[in-house]
Amino acid sequence: MTKSPPVDVLLVEDDPDLRQLLLEELEDAGHRCTACSGIQDARAFLQAQLPQLIVSDLRLPDGNGLTLLENVKQLPLKPGFIAITAFGTIDQAVDALKRGADDFLTKPLDLDHLRLCVERTLQRQRLQEEVAYYRRLLDEGEFHGMIGGSSAMRQLFALLRQIAQAEGPVLITGESGVGKELVARALHNESPRRDKPFVAINCGGIPASLLESELFGHAAGAFTGADKARQGLFAAANGGTVLLDEIGEMPLEMQSSLLRTLQDGRVRPVGSNREQELDVRIIAATNRQLTEEVSAGRFREDLYYRLETFSVEVPPLRHRAGDLERLISHHLKQLNLRREQPVEGISAEALLRLKAYPFPGNVRELANMIERAVTFCAGQQIEVEHLPERVQSIAITPLDTFESRWQPPMAEGQLVPLETIEQDYIRYVLQQVDGNKRRAAEILGIGRRTLYRWLDSDDE
Repeated sequence: MTKSPPVDVLLVEDDPDLRQLLLEELEDAGHRCTACSGIQDARAFLQAQLPQLIVSDLRLPDGNGLTLLENVKQLPLKPGFIAITAFGTIDQAVDALKRGADDFLTKPLDLDHLRLCVERTLQRQRLQEEVAYYRRLLDEGEFHGMIGGSSAMRQLFALLRQIAQAEGPVLITGESGVGKELVARALHNESPRRDKPFVAINCGGIPASLLESELFGHAAGAFTGADKARQGLFAAANGGTVLLDEIGEMPLEMQSSLLRTLQDGRVRPVGSNREQELDVRIIAATNRQLTEEVSAGRFREDLYYRLETFSVEVPPLRHRAGDLERLISHHLKQLNLRREQPVEGISAEALLRLKAYPFPGNVRELANMIERAVTFCAGQQIEVEHLPERVQSIAITPLDTFESRWQPPMAEGQLVPLETIEQDYIRYVLQQVDGNKRRAAEILGIGRRTLYRWLDSDDE
């Protein structure tokens, strides 16, 4: 009857023959059904249990089914509602739709139409639940363990939700410490492969002589010490996802084997003449510029384009305006689970210094910094002296002297467009860093390409 998973259904119908027909049809589809003959019985049921779907006649011996619809609209988790009406009372069905019913059936019933209505209502419910779920994640600034409510992270979360449903390889790029493995795990957990294995391997942490055996496995006697056959990581992850971390450090000879695996969907264990079929999604991650590695002859161009079917760039922490406080709060909560005396927060002065620090080690560096600060903190909040010397030494200009450093442009005391102030401030920052565009982009919290585009447009 339906492609939707079985749900709990409340059926409200006073006609015993029709009630039995509907009950059998719904149960044949696998749904768990409770049947009532009137509104009072239905209300009693709803006080004890909340179904996912209600199918109710509108004309009942003890009242109008629309009153039942009004009751369920007040519930925190509103079930789907399908109204049943006689052919001559279509106006009543339209009224039910206006009041919040999801669909309606007319008597005499068409069982095909019943199946369609049930499936359509359940699909709409699932979609509404997904939208509410993602809206809640965005409001909370969290996505499969990733913390962030900044524009950069919201865009990243939206991209991950899209490509998680695909099957092609993914190339994740970003600076060291931005959380590339966390992004890969989020992709896996958001995908249809979520219930299958997720296997990660650091291509730079395994000697080249062992990497092929680790990935593809080996047959007994393949090399000295290989007393018995061993399954590789690709085979161990069959049906799931493989993360090839630090792919830029993979030796060239291994890159050829990986390309062949991507193209054929098969692996051949070392020392074996038999190939094994594979069903895995490949995610690669690197902090290197692979285009530069290709130009230098250290990375295969064909493998690069194969891996870049989907490309994800993880923003550095300095480009995630507003996320610093969220991340600090998150790390404090995690660390406080292991402490008798919790650290409740961070002082304004300490936070100012952290905001002024460029975080070359990104989120990983911040996590280590907060753990260090909590260790040395005897009070209830992190102070400047609990931070590393490199952060303590950052000079913070008092807010009351800010005007002496930079004055917004004014035309004879008149207010000016925001764009004018932005342009003037960008020029000011460039002057302060002696024209160093990379440092200026870091301070402004924008990408270098964005800064270059602005400079190009400003020259026109």
